Amino acid sequence: MKFSMIFEAQLAHPTPERERQVIHDCVEQAVLGEQVGFDRVWAVEHHALRWYAHMSAPEIFLTWVAARTSRIRIGHGVVCMPFNYNHPVRVAERAAMLDILSRGRLDLGAGRGATLQEMSLCGVDPKRTYEEVEEALRMIGAMWQSDTFEWHGELLTVEPLPGKEPHPVLPRPVQQPHPPLYLACTKRDTVTLAAEYGVGALVLGFAGVDEVRELRKLYDEGITTRNKKRFVSTVANNHFSALCPTIVLDDGDEALRVGARGQRFFAEAIAHWYGGGPPPVEDTEADDNVAAIARDRDRVVAKLHEANIPVSPATTATFNIDHAYGTAERAIAYVEQLEEAGADEIMCLIQMGTVPQEVCLETIRHWGEKVIPRFR
Repeated sequence: MKFSMIFEAQLAHPTPERERQVIHDCVEQAVLGEQVGFDRVWAVEHHALRWYAHMSAPEIFLTWVAARTSRIRIGHGVVCMPFNYNHPVRVAERAAMLDILSRGRLDLGAGRGATLQEMSLCGVDPKRTYEEVEEALRMIGAMWQSDTFEWHGELLTVEPLPGKEPHPVLPRPVQQPHPPLYLACTKRDTVTLAAEYGVGALVLGFAGVDEVRELRKLYDEGITTRNKKRFVSTVANNHFSALCPTIVLDDGDEALRVGARGQRFFAEAIAHWYGGGPPPVEDTEADDNVAAIARDRDRVVAKLHEANIPVSPATTATFNIDHAYGTAERAIAYVEQLEEAGADEIMCLIQMGTVPQEVCLETIRHWGEKVIPRFR
């Protein structure tokens, strides 16, 4: 079992000063994570999502973390792969540079950058994102396996100048043939795609352990039935990482209160940017967010029923707060459930927009001192 943290630089009340502070806070958390025994840190890539994620240049953040650490793995969770976000050659160049600087600690995930807000900023065509992500993965899977690179794909062409040899893609990574590849899996279909591509799956699982178990089953079925012709590289990575929202304190009730408030902010931010809902509310620490998040879920369900839209666990997943909020014993019990459900890695979501830095650091210490050792 591996343990990681994921960073989005969530920010509930965005100002330039708070934005600068939260990014430095994330670095402090990542460095502490290495000290207490975490295996990996992941950083997302999002653009123009005020009240939510301010991690727009994860390659810079991860390089800074790599310079401050020596053991913990450094993960892109994920790079937005549609071409107007990042050309595949530029992704490969940056990834190889970071793999070298971190001495072979990089993991490289791919995603669509799924909100229309982000796509419109960068001129991404929503209808092409799946095809562009797949072609980018295939290009990256091939790019470092020869001294020069030439590509004639369905969407992109990379060819040499007349009379010249094909381009080299430099530098070359430490890990051979390349850093492990992953795919962001926010839907059932993408879990199957990850298996077919031969890449690791980064799943959310906000709906709880049963959803993680179901997604793991889909992933295993995809591995069993896949045709290796769909592989995006010559090597397969069958790693399954499941998200785990968590706040752990000595006072379990306080941990639940802080965690529920943080997840309520996250759920409202997701609803705003992905579903067109209002911006997150200006709540206070005194609010009963455990009750409020249940009311929010009920409102979403009522609206779906009015529109004759079927309600599934996935549609209300971010309003489920039955996660690792509480004491270390509660976190251990929840990890045991995720382990039984098939998770190879527990990806802790600690840094949520309303969670104070001291609570994030205390949670990381509890995981390192009490939770992780139980699974070594």
